[in-house]
Amino acid sequence: MSKSSEQSFLDSYNPKDFDTPIYSVDIAIFTLHEGQLKVLMVERNEYPYKDYWALPGGFVDLKKDSDINATARRKLVSKTGVNAPLLEQVTTVGNAKRDPRHWSITTLYMALIPYAPTSAFIEAVNEARWVPIDETDQLKLAFDHKELLYFARERLKSKTAYTVLPMHVLKRPFSLTQLQKAFELLMDTQLEKKSFRRRILNADLLKEVGEGVPEGGKGRPATLYEPADGSENHLFVRVFGD
Repeated sequence: MSKSSEQSFLDSYNPKDFDTPIYSVDIAIFTLHEGQLKVLMVERNEYPYKDYWALPGGFVDLKKDSDINATARRKLVSKTGVNAPLLEQVTTVGNAKRDPRHWSITTLYMALIPYAPTSAFIEAVNEARWVPIDETDQLKLAFDHKELLYFARERLKSKTAYTVLPMHVLKRPFSLTQLQKAFELLMDTQLEKKSFRRRILNADLLKEVGEGVPEGGKGRPATLYEPADGSENHLFVRVFGD
């Protein structure tokens, strides 16, 4: 086919001649707060699933979004006002049953952000709330968001096991005890204290910033730390817990 013939074909092509699914992104936005792992949930104020709880998200904007990563980033910023240390694609789900409006596809993302009050998160929803991950089963969830939340939670566990994600959502400065607790919350497991500290300190990921009782900490003063420059890209050869 010549270039002119191909251009003629494209000029006459009408995508509306074919059925197309609706396409959205959903984002499981996690944070650490009050010694718990929490996820941002929003209460829908319109049908379908009015008054049900859902993960934040929305439809792809064909004019604004260059790709689905741009959609996810736009929705994250519009819902929370912040960019995340982690925004990662988890999976894509599509079928004729997940949304009663039409054949639907959604791409699920996972984000981890420092805690902030939800007062500024309201956008086209009744309410936004940080919900402890263990309490999400008590909510009526819209669409297939129970399944999506499970997928995101499992990805967060596995991602934390070989990265330094918790260092970048803790309020600084922090103690090694607080850092270990953050790893344990994200991974949903317990770690051996001496082994954890040895691996963290030997990797030169932290810089000491003094001694004291960190915000929210208790007991005697401890050495306080902040992430060292470039530490955000560190990957452990062995996962934590091995």
